[in-house]
Amino acid sequence: MKTLFITSRAADYVQDLTYSGLVKLLGVKNVIDLPWNKKFHFPYKKYPKNLGYTAGSLFTSLANRSLKAIELVVVASAKCDVFDTYLSLIDDIPASAVVVFIDGGDQREIGGGLRFEQCEETYKKAIGKRPFDLIFKREYFLEDDWGANVFAFPISFNPDRLRPLSPHKKYDLSFWAVETDPIRTQALELLENAFDCRTNGTQRNQTFRQYKRKGSFYLQELAACKVVLNFRGGGWDTMRYWEVPAVGSMMISQKPGIRIEHDFIEGKHLVYVQDDLSDLLELGAYYITHDTEREAMARAAHEHLLTYHTDEKRAAFLLEQVTKYQRGRS
Repeated sequence: MKTLFITSRAADYVQDLTYSGLVKLLGVKNVIDLPWNKKFHFPYKKYPKNLGYTAGSLFTSLANRSLKAIELVVVASAKCDVFDTYLSLIDDIPASAVVVFIDGGDQREIGGGLRFEQCEETYKKAIGKRPFDLIFKREYFLEDDWGANVFAFPISFNPDRLRPLSPHKKYDLSFWAVETDPIRTQALELLENAFDCRTNGTQRNQTFRQYKRKGSFYLQELAACKVVLNFRGGGWDTMRYWEVPAVGSMMISQKPGIRIEHDFIEGKHLVYVQDDLSDLLELGAYYITHDTEREAMARAAHEHLLTYHTDEKRAAFLLEQVTKYQRGRS
């Protein structure tokens, strides 16, 4: 399926992971990124800004720029530059092509990221000229119903970003995070003098620029934790929700308030903390001392992620819905 992938050059986790997944399924020559996005083809960015990088794609991506016979158009991010590009092409998109929008933003409403970036009128103009056939939304709240053509589409994980990980667990429990939601502050206050948090860097008032653990080293350090905590940030969906099982650590998490098909199962893959965090310290103390139970849960979560939540699996879901839509209108 020849695909036009309209991309933002800014980092967008869902956009970048969708690109890498589609390329794995369709091949570089069948996924044309427009504008050409160098971070998909050069390994110059560190994790997590390299999620879409595809090794060996450079020359093929440059040679294959023809937009003839496009079957699928992916408007890949809720960002102003993406919609500027889309509007410049919209009149030339074949009527037969399926046009989908991937809304990977933190906002609850569809296209809310464009309002946040102050280009909501561009979004309205685009959908006024050609409404999307299908929409894939990261922050699809449990209580929302957007209709039959809108699908939950959370972050995934690209296994190609993993390097060999040590099985040694040198940290008991960690939550390395910026305080982008009050529950994160509450958790960090509770953990201030608990376990080995003070020595492992689980502390308040962090900023991303100050993180000592970056790139692939960050994933190695996550893998070195017996237990890793996860709480919502600007949106419910976080990279950590997928990173922790990917690296083989056990996760205690706030229960997500969004739809996730084939979500992790409590008690089998992870443990949910009470909304008021009243059992946080108790759960932490239990799982850092019950090695067999904890590691079995971490292994099960890792296998579950590889089965349902890689970049390739997420892209396969998108293509499956596109195929169903094509059959339905034929």
